[in-house]
Amino acid sequence: MELSVLLPFIVNVIIGGLVLGFVYAIIALGYTMVYGVLQLINFAHSEVFITGAVVGFEIFRILENSAMNGYLKLLLALVAAMIVSGLLNVLIERLAYRPLRGAPRLVPLITAIGVSLILQDTLRFLEGLQGRFDLTYTLPAGFGNKFCAAEGSTCAPLGNFLRTIGVDVQLKDVILVVVALVSLSVLNYVVNRTRLGKAIRAVSQDRVTAGLMGIDSNRMISATFLIGGALGGVSGVLFGMKFGTINAYSGFDPGIIAFTAAVLGGIGSIPGAVLGGLLLGVIQNLIGVTNIFGNLLGLANLETIDASYSKIGPFIVLVLILIFKPTGLLGKSNVEKV
Repeated sequence: MELSVLLPFIVNVIIGGLVLGFVYAIIALGYTMVYGVLQLINFAHSEVFITGAVVGFEIFRILENSAMNGYLKLLLALVAAMIVSGLLNVLIERLAYRPLRGAPRLVPLITAIGVSLILQDTLRFLEGLQGRFDLTYTLPAGFGNKFCAAEGSTCAPLGNFLRTIGVDVQLKDVILVVVALVSLSVLNYVVNRTRLGKAIRAVSQDRVTAGLMGIDSNRMISATFLIGGALGGVSGVLFGMKFGTINAYSGFDPGIIAFTAAVLGGIGSIPGAVLGGLLLGVIQNLIGVTNIFGNLLGLANLETIDASYSKIGPFIVLVLILIFKPTGLLGKSNVEKV
């Protein structure tokens, strides 16, 4: 096997995995934010994020024939998805989780699964009223083109270099990574550099003491759900851009994988969620092309492992991490002082 053929293929697979990993990372942050404050796994987050994807689809559909700049269309889709998903998450917390605060942990967990099912069928009903089920994203012109491929563009030399080494990167993938990095940077600033972030961290550490210091725990919890839902909206639009077609049930698989990423990195850890998402994205992509590797290397026994096996990778990793490092890669053990 010639290295000139295998190396570009591996680079493309890893780049594709990292792009997918950024989507998982943004979704995982929604789980991490809520768990860090309430110690609750919000399994309804899968549907919150896919709601954002549906909102993004509707914005792109409405603006499809508009002469508006493509990047402005994307910005409007992201903002609309953030608002709808963020408010939906706050509503879920207020109606479904707050009345159960203090109940045994199994009760809100079952409630979260119930809310997830309700949201799935609500989305299916609303889109079904318009005769739609599978929603295909109509992206602005040029988003599906190769990165820096336009003749005479300022970055054409970079595009030529990428093609020379055999790397195939689409413009939408670059946009996806940039949006994800900006979202992560804003979240890091809010959590670590603002009074709101300090108040949220105080509530996550000790709700009673934070209340004695004048911090309204209910408001901080609502703010956490708002931020987590807004991130879900962003990830929903990015997911729709990446995969092209979504429906009311598309949130389940990526939601479970993103939850696995949060556990892998250390549930409650923001850097851990990002690291877990990137690792699982690369692992899933590598497993998905194992048959191609087998063909390139002449290993017939690998040629039967196709993309349908790619989803088992994250769960194998989850089992191993729970056995050997239950707190996750960047997680910390909870030590109670008495």
